[in-house]
Amino acid sequence: MENITTGHWIFAGLFFIVFFGYLLWGYRKDLKMHRLYYGNAVYVAVAIIVILFGFYVFKRVL
Repeated sequence: MENITTGHWIFAGLFFIVFFGYLLWGYRKDLKMHRLYYGNAVYVAVAIIVILFGFYVFKRVL
């Protein structure tokens, strides 16, 4: 197996920064639309987590 060089780490770091920056830019661009259409998605996600946690607890108890 070949060693990972410093150049690989520099490329990975720059790629991560650029990719994450692009994701943030895209999200900020569509933020108004997300709030309009997905405003209650947090409640759905919390409900799913609570249901899955309940299944886990009941499985352990029974």
